[in-house]
Amino acid sequence: MKIVFMGTPDFAAGALRALIKKGHEILLVVTQPDRAKGRSDKLIPSPVKEVALENNIPVFQPLKIKTPESVAELKKYDADIFVVAAFGQIISQEILDMPKYGCLNIHASLLPKYRGASPIQRVILDGEKKTGVTIMQMDAGIDTGDMLYRIETDITEEDTFESLHDRLMEIGGRAITEALDLLEKGELKREKQDDSLSCYAKLITKDMGRIDFTRTADEISRQVRGLNPWPSAFTFLNGKQLKVWSARPVRNEDGSPAMAPKGVEAGTVTEVKKESFEVACREGILSITEIQAEGKKRMSVRDFLLGYSLKAGTRLGQ
Repeated sequence: MKIVFMGTPDFAAGALRALIKKGHEILLVVTQPDRAKGRSDKLIPSPVKEVALENNIPVFQPLKIKTPESVAELKKYDADIFVVAAFGQIISQEILDMPKYGCLNIHASLLPKYRGASPIQRVILDGEKKTGVTIMQMDAGIDTGDMLYRIETDITEEDTFESLHDRLMEIGGRAITEALDLLEKGELKREKQDDSLSCYAKLITKDMGRIDFTRTADEISRQVRGLNPWPSAFTFLNGKQLKVWSARPVRNEDGSPAMAPKGVEAGTVTEVKKESFEVACREGILSITEIQAEGKKRMSVRDFLLGYSLKAGTRLGQ
């Protein structure tokens, strides 16, 4: 098929690579303008733009896709379909109606659950057991269009945002290529979303990383995994920030949560071991195994304890 592809981050770049590999004709790639990064303020192209340049595909980078000038540019391309993945701008109805088959969106959740900007992080934070990718016929709403194709995957207790993102990126590429095959055969069926089952995955912000030990050990463990690598979960040790990269709830032999002794306040270190230290939570105990002290590199707790004397009774979070 002749495709105009719209997307920006790594998740979208994976889908673009899959479409190219499958042999679809990518007429144009539309992505966000290059952004300044780091102290040098050097302009960095999006991952999608990098894939386009590697494959000699024309690139269009409008500040706003809905302007008359942008619409006129898109009309120059006789595309069968527009494919959109994490583009980062609202697309007008005029653009949605432009190609023969409309616009398909690659969304990283099992719609109608987790519409919005941060579905991958949110499913981990909320303790979901399954997620996946939904190919959706776009309409004027935010992730509200008819569902066309879905692929599911389990969420493991080891999954971080990074690992789940990479798996869903691969699934997204497979889902869109399989969906387009069915579309060309006339075998793609539309299913309306049940709005009563929807929830919105609002944007992740940096302040969400601060650990509150008055939550349960299970909740904090999901926070650590769901915000790894960005913005990362953190607390404070003796007034200095301490990032927590790996942490798990402590379990009894029967699988129930291990509990701190009565009277121990949440955020108190209850035990220091060779490979970890344990912290009391509102419910349960959290075992922390990988951290990053302020101004230091990421390291195992074992290495951290070689140069720092941490004792039971120390309070975190202040």
